[in-house]
Amino acid sequence: MNPHIWLRHSLSNRLHSLLLFAVMAGFLALLGWMLWGSDGIILLLLLGAALLLINPVVTPQLIMRMYHATRLTPSQAPALHSALIELAHRAELPRVPTLYYIPSSMLSAFTVGRQHEASIAVTDGLLQALNTRETIAVLAHEVSHIRNNDTWVMGVADMFSRLTSMLSLFGQFLLILNLPLILLSGIGIDWLAILILIFAPNLSALAQLGLSRTREYDADLNAARLTADPEGLAHALAKIERQSGRFMERIFLPGRRIPEPSLLRTHPPTEERIRRLMELKQPLQKEPIPLPPRMEFAPDPAFGERIERPPRWRITGLWH
Repeated sequence: MNPHIWLRHSLSNRLHSLLLFAVMAGFLALLGWMLWGSDGIILLLLLGAALLLINPVVTPQLIMRMYHATRLTPSQAPALHSALIELAHRAELPRVPTLYYIPSSMLSAFTVGRQHEASIAVTDGLLQALNTRETIAVLAHEVSHIRNNDTWVMGVADMFSRLTSMLSLFGQFLLILNLPLILLSGIGIDWLAILILIFAPNLSALAQLGLSRTREYDADLNAARLTADPEGLAHALAKIERQSGRFMERIFLPGRRIPEPSLLRTHPPTEERIRRLMELKQPLQKEPIPLPPRMEFAPDPAFGERIERPPRWRITGLWH
């Protein structure tokens, strides 16, 4: 792996994350100043600190129950478990994440929880579509999210975004309430302040999406470092994009070929992610994780046969 390119991308990702955090915090502070002056900024800082301290944490087990997930035991997937133990060791996690199986044909994997209590879920569609090398690369990506505390980072970003929306709505309510008095008294209106008041939530949401994309880039880079196999993750991303894209287009948007605007994506473009990963291909500094000749995944009879049904929306608001 080329350490210079890795370091360049890593520093770039961290600078982007700091910049986007600063933008979100800046919009929040600006609204506080517009509504209450300097006291508003202090009030928001205290409120933000209190919310971080008392922020309720949803347990991974509850989220997995919402997805009808089942724990994947070492006897059912020995290759994945041994790889996950090695990845957790390389990432210096205090605890090996718990592995879950979701009975869905979607090609997906995600992480919930924090370092001391994390869980990784993989769908039936992902296990059936990817080979062992690619699946381990996806696990490394999720382990990187845990190592980077991305669930906490995105939780803080979500808090900034929600507070900005609440303050914006409160400010607009006060403006509408006092609009007759402003018009009758002939006081000049600062239209720039009005525009900031209206569009701050949208700009904060765009910054939050940008932060999410940056964290995905960072997880890709660290996954390549953990496995010493950037090409494995690149292959997995290409396969997921190819199969998931065709499936979703066929169901919801037949004939769709217009790409989603990059600013509105939670994940970066797959082509760019693959390009960055392939730049890292160099003589390896770490030993790649040993791979068995094939995927050793044997679903328990309780899981049933291979999932063929299309995913659907659930009453919990989740799609799987």
